[in-house]
Amino acid sequence: MYFSARARSIHFHLLIREREESVGETIKRIASSYVYYYNRKYGRDGHLFKERFKSEPVNDMAYFTVLLRYIHQNPLKAGLVEYVKDYEYSSWSEYDGTVEPVFQICDIKTVLNRIPFKELEEWVNDPLPDDAIFLDNDNEQPRNRLSDDQVWKHIIKLVNVSNASAFQQLDKEQQRDVLKELRLMGASVRQLERLTGIGRGLIQKL
Repeated sequence: MYFSARARSIHFHLLIREREESVGETIKRIASSYVYYYNRKYGRDGHLFKERFKSEPVNDMAYFTVLLRYIHQNPLKAGLVEYVKDYEYSSWSEYDGTVEPVFQICDIKTVLNRIPFKELEEWVNDPLPDDAIFLDNDNEQPRNRLSDDQVWKHIIKLVNVSNASAFQQLDKEQQRDVLKELRLMGASVRQLERLTGIGRGLIQKL
């Protein structure tokens, strides 16, 4: 799962595996702890983050590696450093061994067991195109958004299914008709992908 969240002057990205704890609970726990630390350190109170976090599912290894590149190249895009390895606040220093194992917080073995470090290093240092679309630069225009509950109520009304697995078993034409109608009603591409498991590319074509 890939997340993006913003504070007044900083933002961060997390590429994590969701297990027993929900996405919202995880982000709330991390953000609350940081806000408490920050407010106590600087003698302030109140909210720190001005926007709700954004998230999207990562369903295959190809997209997973693209996100690894994007996250680690973010400081370069912002002009903070010249090379990926120079940014001390990213997880790349765990991959290249700069950080001692006892201080590591990322599960780098999961990645390195699938991708040799040399190959991963080449990918991470290969600049992504400027028009690559991720959460930070999604140009989808805001509209009257539907809640997840509203989306499912409408799906149940139209085709009488109430979960992603059942929706994926529908006839392709039925899927397209439902997705197209939900898009017209205000559901976002990212939301429909997350709820139904249908690929973003197909939804965007509707």
